[in-house]
Amino acid sequence: MKKIIPLLLPIITASVLYSTASHAAALDYQLDAAHTSIVVSWDHFGFSHPTADIPGATGKINFDPQHPATSSVNVSIPVSNIDTHVPALTKEFQGSEYFDTTKYSTATFTSTKVIPRGEHKYDVQGNLTLKGITKPVTLHATLNKIGEHAMVKKQAVGFDATGTLKRSDFGIDKYVPAVGDTIALSISTEAYAK
Repeated sequence: MKKIIPLLLPIITASVLYSTASHAAALDYQLDAAHTSIVVSWDHFGFSHPTADIPGATGKINFDPQHPATSSVNVSIPVSNIDTHVPALTKEFQGSEYFDTTKYSTATFTSTKVIPRGEHKYDVQGNLTLKGITKPVTLHATLNKIGEHAMVKKQAVGFDATGTLKRSDFGIDKYVPAVGDTIALSISTEAYAK
């Protein structure tokens, strides 16, 4: 019996660890607005690709690293905060010919499907509602890290994501096609377990 116990210890330990991980695998994470960056860019008459930031996004990620296809994302994006770093252009973007932020101050993204692509990469399909119009959008996400955050002492998860959309699909078509219709999205976020 004494000889059997040392042989069983690794198996018992592994079973306990697996059981604990299985019960704690799926967590709800709250986006940290201070560490969430949303940047949009577009073609400007073929000469350049200006960018604008949309700070202050909030929302929830439910992520299960063992069963990522069951994960989900719900994000609220305050487009009224858009900043082109050119005051006149920012004001124009907030106006009725663009985002019309007086009427539509917030956009939302709600995932409908998460498709694992291997190597910590996922396609996150969902519905983007912008300016009162809802269209499907796919984000190509990469898991940066999951684990306890060294500063906040909570379980945390971090992702980068990219995607594209056509602004004309959302009724924002001024200067198309001279100014690009395709908008590139670049997102980076940290989220902490509740």
